[in-house]
Amino acid sequence: MTDAFSHHEWLTVPDLVELLDLSQSRVRRLIEDRHLLAVRRDNILSVPAVFLRDNEPLHELRGTLFVLADSGFSDDEAMDWLLSEDESLGVSPIEALRSGRKTEVRRVAQALG
Repeated sequence: MTDAFSHHEWLTVPDLVELLDLSQSRVRRLIEDRHLLAVRRDNILSVPAVFLRDNEPLHELRGTLFVLADSGFSDDEAMDWLLSEDESLGVSPIEALRSGRKTEVRRVAQALG
């Protein structure tokens, strides 16, 4: 995991339960169904806060996670790519997604595969 990880606020499953007002099993289902991506940090399953908007998973994230998985990315590799600045995007892919550049982000992700 890269330095990009340290520049973000991270939420644990209990944090997400409280923030999203959902049960722990529902939060884990959001992760399993790829609405959110979580990785283990210090052996604790965590999600970057930037993956949420208005106390919901960022809608643009799910399809992008599928593109990355189809391109052979592990969860750790996908997380690293999403949080690190991408030269062709000029910002991190997650910031590009948050600013409405979903098609461009997915095109870059597909080209990596």
